[in-house]
Amino acid sequence: MTYPDPSTVRFDGPWQHRDVHANGIRFHAVEAGPSDPGAPLVVLLHGFADFWWSWRHQLTALSDAGYRAVALDLRGYGDSDKPPRGYDGWTLAGDVAGLIRALGHTEATLVGHADGGLVCWATAVLHPRLVRSIALVSSPHPIALKRSVLADRAQRSAFLPAFLRCQLPWRPERVLTRDDGAEVERLLRGRSGPEWPQTEEFAEVVERARSAIQIPGAAHCSLEYQRWAFRSQWRPDGRRFMKAMNQVMTIPVLQIHGDRDPYVLAAALRRDTRWAPGRGLHTVAGAGHFAHQERPAEVTAALTEFLKR
Repeated sequence: MTYPDPSTVRFDGPWQHRDVHANGIRFHAVEAGPSDPGAPLVVLLHGFADFWWSWRHQLTALSDAGYRAVALDLRGYGDSDKPPRGYDGWTLAGDVAGLIRALGHTEATLVGHADGGLVCWATAVLHPRLVRSIALVSSPHPIALKRSVLADRAQRSAFLPAFLRCQLPWRPERVLTRDDGAEVERLLRGRSGPEWPQTEEFAEVVERARSAIQIPGAAHCSLEYQRWAFRSQWRPDGRRFMKAMNQVMTIPVLQIHGDRDPYVLAAALRRDTRWAPGRGLHTVAGAGHFAHQERPAEVTAALTEFLKR
């Protein structure tokens, strides 16, 4: 079997592909808008089993609005390096902090979906001088998510089975990559709202996401995020991470959530306000877990308004 080359995620478009070295590894970054460090920097971070392409709509729209928008292949994904270690909250926050500096900036707004949103929360807490504000798509504060899974039966039923399946050795990697990545399509369909899977765009997204997860090492690395999040709960590094995260944030925070999201429920997001008392909430009607792709114009408008404020 021939596996996709990492360079296959470098799609042509009104953007530039860059290799950026930060925190000891090489990242594939896709940039649109002015490269002048004087332009405000917005860094876009994707979620599980995904890659930079999920932010294609926001990447171009934010650049048109005058921002330097950079969508990243996170550590282990797409055409970024895939080291055997570094999928813990401390290192991932260091990745983004290093990227901001490597791009010549002293601060940035971070926008993240799902796992990428958790990296936003971590970077804002662990590197506060570098983070101007954060916006999340279906990504509760990590303590809020943990408490919701433990306390709320509906959130536990929605989240825990898939999360626990990721903890097995090697089998989850085979599940993600078999049948040309069909499991990624199943996840996209199962967690979306009812309308997006019926569109032509969805077929293109599925094709590209199924290919990207088959890049050698990508499936394993994507699962390492989930494995650290679970296993660290019983280790000193995980306890130290949660202790560090348990502080009130004063920077602007926006939470965006599809009201048809079957994976991250609204009750989990309501807990955010303990750690981000001024957090704004924008609910996207009819969208599921991928609101930034399902309703790109509405999500981009919400982000643009948030950035202006």
